[in-house]
This record gives sequence, C-alpha cells and structure tokens, in this order.
Amino acid sequence: MGLTNEEEREQVAEMMLSDSELSEYVNVLEEDIKRYFIEGAVPPPEAVREIILLRSIREKKGRSSYDSGEVVDEKQYLNVEVNDTHMKVHKLWRPAFIAVFILSKIFLIAGLYFYFKSVSQQEELEKIKTEMRLKDK
Repeated sequence: MGLTNEEEREQVAEMMLSDSELSEYVNVLEEDIKRYFIEGAVPPPEAVREIILLRSIREKKGRSSYDSGEVVDEKQYLNVEVNDTHMKVHKLWRPAFIAVFILSKIFLIAGLYFYFKSVSQQEELEKIKTEMRLKDK
C-alpha cells in the first residue's frame, strides 16, 4: 500500500517467503482491500469520463507517433477543460425571468392596493352602521 519504507518492505517479503501462512494472509488481505475499493467505487461524471478518455487517446497517439518518428499536429485535438463555475442558460430565459419578476411586482402592488381598499371600505361600512344605529335610537 506504500505505507512502509524500503527496509520494512524487504523484511515483510522475507517473512512471507519463510512463512506460507503469513503469505496467504497477506494475499487474502490484498484481495479484500481490492474488492472493498472496487465495490465502493463511484463512477465519475460523464464529462470527466470523456475528458479522461480523450486525454488517454491523445497520449497513446502521441507515444505511438513519437516512437515511430512521426510529428503530431497538436491543433487536431480539442481543449475540453472548462474552468467556468457559472451555469449557462439559454438566452430566451432571461426575458422570461424579467417578465415574471415584473409581473410578480405588479400583482404584489395590486394585492396590497385591494387589501387596503377593502380594509378602508370595511371601516367605512362600520362607520355607516354606527351612524344608522344612532339615527334609529
């Protein structure tokens, strides 16, 4: 696993050669660790997978062409790295969001207007009712 230095690795290798039970235990442990990481693996997002695939293809082509002595034109590959942290939205959504925002403000103002109008009418109605009661007495 790379957690030991060279001397410790050599000691473990010597002990594994002399003790078959230890060797079997280490092999089983390594298999269990591999199985654990394979079962718990999370696949990368599709975009990352494509980037890795394109890079590996580029590296393979680059190595094979360098080995054969060919010159590879770097312009034939696309740069697929994106460092943008903003979400991109279609241009027509912007006016739609602005229209919804403006309409919501209009409806808010209209709602407040009619609310205060109804409150004032109720107050006036109560005032008229009290006047009518006073006239009847």
